[in-house]
Amino acid sequence: MAGLNDATDTDTRHPETGTAVDPADQERGPQRRCIVTGTVGPKDGMIRFAVAPDGELVPDLEERLPGRGLWLTAERPLLDKAVARNLFAKAARRAVRVPPDLAIRLTALLERRCLDTIGLARRAGQAVAGFEKVREALKGGRVGRPGTPPGLLLEARDGSADQRGKLQALAPALPVVDLFDSAALAAALGREHAVHAVVARGKLADGLARDAARLGGLADPDARPSVAGAGPGGRGN
Repeated sequence: MAGLNDATDTDTRHPETGTAVDPADQERGPQRRCIVTGTVGPKDGMIRFAVAPDGELVPDLEERLPGRGLWLTAERPLLDKAVARNLFAKAARRAVRVPPDLAIRLTALLERRCLDTIGLARRAGQAVAGFEKVREALKGGRVGRPGTPPGLLLEARDGSADQRGKLQALAPALPVVDLFDSAALAAALGREHAVHAVVARGKLADGLARDAARLGGLADPDARPSVAGAGPGGRGN
């Protein structure tokens, strides 16, 4: 039975650079080769694509679809270059139909994944929101249950810069995700309003950090991502 991408793996040259590629190693281990740059790097910073039986290019954020994956470094200029130069088809060695709104679809999928993960963390008791609760969690070095240190700080991009600075000063080494506005964060956290939140260290925080980094790299620099409309800015919550 044919897989999602039934192309063979006999080609040993990168479609853009002409450098040698070992097909047997393309999807083994923690590193992958970018179809645009030809460089090999951690797959955490890349997006996997697959080709559906009808020839349409499909983002595979779960990295589970069958067939040989087409990996792309999660940077908007590289995505644009891959589309403009037909590099997905060259890498797949077959006709590939790229959706005209691929960049919009991809960022929307990543936005949804990030916000869904925030919601999961809240329901699992691994996230707290509100300036005072976040401040206490950072000062105490834990989120919710004992032994659960903070893993990520979430800041609404339309929130108070002063309050953000105060919280970040309590944990300057803690990664910060600031891709969403207060309305989007509030919806994910099940609150009427949310500007500040913190997620406990663990698998959910790790997954959120990876998806947020990929989303930040792929987002249009002139239009920061937002699932919900802009909420009231400057409020500490």
